[in-house]
Parts: sequence; structure tokens; C-alpha cells
Amino acid sequence: MRVLQVHTPYREPGGEDRVVAAEAALLRAAGHEVVTHVVPNPRGAEAALALARSSWNAAAARSVRDLARAAAPDVAHVHNTWYAQSPSVYGALRRAGVPVVATLHNYRLLCVNGLLFREGAPCTDCVGRLPWPGVVHRCYRGSATASAAVAAMVAVHRARGTWSDDIDLWLALTAQARDQLLAGGLPPDRTAVKPNVVPDPGPRGLPPSRSTTVLFVGRLVPEKGVAQLVDAWALRDRGPLRLLVLGDGPLRAELAARRVPGVEVAGPQDPGDVQAAMLSARALAFPSRWAEPCPMVVLEALAAGLPILAADVGGVPELAPAAARVALPAPGDAAAWSAALHDLRDPAGLDAAGAAARERWSSAFSPAVGLGALEAAYARARAARVA
Repeated sequence: MRVLQVHTPYREPGGEDRVVAAEAALLRAAGHEVVTHVVPNPRGAEAALALARSSWNAAAARSVRDLARAAAPDVAHVHNTWYAQSPSVYGALRRAGVPVVATLHNYRLLCVNGLLFREGAPCTDCVGRLPWPGVVHRCYRGSATASAAVAAMVAVHRARGTWSDDIDLWLALTAQARDQLLAGGLPPDRTAVKPNVVPDPGPRGLPPSRSTTVLFVGRLVPEKGVAQLVDAWALRDRGPLRLLVLGDGPLRAELAARRVPGVEVAGPQDPGDVQAAMLSARALAFPSRWAEPCPMVVLEALAAGLPILAADVGGVPELAPAAARVALPAPGDAAAWSAALHDLRDPAGLDAAGAAARERWSSAFSPAVGLGALEAAYARARAARVA
């Protein structure tokens, strides 16, 4: 099968970009041909022009149409079009006769900032309606102009029927995300669930209970809840346990300056070092405050047989079942998180959760499972286009 993969990477590489690369590699390893069309967002003066064209970029549409006609793919898989390419590429692919699958990695079609999160709390003010409240609140990068560009993009393509007419199959990452997207107006008969997958990091050297390291991995930004995690850690003596914070972002200097006993803010690490840390840690603390659909760090922890201590929000309860979790405290509740961190002292419970985590990865998020899900999605889209 020949697959045309369309994506606009983010300025700061993240999980979505890794998923796109991983799926291309997975398909190629299985003998499929993958043609990639990657258009980065520009910087400087060109960025303003691209943002102005974010509702309809005719040049981007022509580029995708010409590539589709030349490559003659069996299916196109579109990931991110914001903002350099714009949703005009969907119509271009339809006119070229190519079945289209689109993965929704966030909530951009419902929410100006794509997070369903505003002013430190979950927000669904724009779900089921046009996202003009997001303009009032300047939800995209604190800018009314940039927020208006996102809202206009959503409004134009809802009115045009892009979401209902030009995509043969939408892929949500979890059932929780699918339900939100359906509430926002996506067609139920063409919206399926296909989670991300991660490779096998190999076996653990020691069971989780033999480690004293509790791990946080992620961007150091308010919506990730890392500041509240450190608050919870500071509420009581953690004995021999330590909290290792891996990642970078605007909160890094502030967290490091607090010098909370037992907390080390180690900064960004390369993927190999992060994987090694997961294979040798006691648990993953994932205190995210926004409804992340399918965070890669949680899947990587499951693959590493690492027990999950996560906030009860988004897709995490679905990804990491009760057997693989230590606790599921409310997001931002320092007292609940402090109590949950205390539960990490139970060695038998930790090791059982680690074994369940590894089994969950094998049955739901391994490359073999992911390849089958991708191939099934492409077959469904092709059948829908013929029908």
C-alpha cells in the first residue's frame, strides 16, 4: 500500500511529531510505501502571512493536490495542518480522488488553544459552538488576533462542510477524546478510536519497588501540573524517595530555585536517557491538569513496566487501567497528591502495578497492535470512498 502522510510539525518538537515519524517507520517496516509531505510553520514576517492564510491556503492545497496526482497514493493520512497548510488540503485530496484519514491529536477543531483548558482549569465553553469565546479570552498565545485566526478557520470549515465531506475517517486517540469531538459536531459514523503506540524499551533490570526515584517527564508548563506536584511533594517528608523532574519549559528556573528537599530538576534529556530513567524508576508521576487525549509519556511508562500515578483527567484513566495505577488523584489537589505519593511506599502494590502496566502496553499500545489498527483504518477509508 502507498500512503501519503501530510503533516505540519510544531516549532517545539513534541509527542505529535514523534507519532508521525513512528507511524511512517512502522508502515515502512511492514512493507508499505510512505510518501511524506511535511511543511513546517514559518518564522518571522512569513509567519504572519501564513497565519492570515490559515483558513484557506490555496498554494498549500495545490501542492498537496499535485503531489497526490503524481504519487497516486492508495490513502492519505493527514495529521496536523495548523497553520501553514490549512484544512484546504483535505478538499484538495478529495478532488484528487484519494481517500483521507485524519488523526486528531488535540482539540483544535473545538477549542482555540487545542487544550480545552483556560486560566488553570478545564474549559468546554466552545464545545458544540463556534469558538468565539476563545477570541474574547485570547486563548491562543494570549493574542486576540491569533485567536481570531483559529476561530475563523473553524468557522469557515464548519460552514463549508470540510469536516463532514472531505474526510473519510477521523481518528481520535481515546474514547474520551472521541466523545468530546462528537459533542463538537464530528460525524459519529466516520469517527473511530486509534491510540498511539510506542516501541518496546526492553525488560526492566529491577522491579519498581527496588528504586527510590519517582519520575516526572514533560514540558515544564502550567497545564502539565508540575508545580502542583512539587507542592504536594513538599507537604511531608518523603524519606529515601526522590522526585526527578526531566524536561524544559518556562517553569524550569522557578522550580529549580525552590530547592524542595528530595526534588531534582534535571532539565531536558535525550530520548535514550529518558527511557533508561523509566526502566529504573519507582513510578511515573503524571499530574497534567488538561485533558490530554493520549500522552506519549504514559504509554512509554506502561511499556517500561512503570506504575502510573496520574491525575484523573483526560484519556489517562482509559490508557492506564486501575491495575497499572498507584492512584488517580484529582488534578491540582495538593493534599490528594501528597497522600498518593505516600502510597508509593507499598512495594508489593508497586510491583503488581508495574507488571500490569507492561501487560497493558503489550495488548494495546505495542507496534504490532498499532500497525494492525493503521491498516484497518486505511482499509475502512478506502471502502468508504468507493461506497
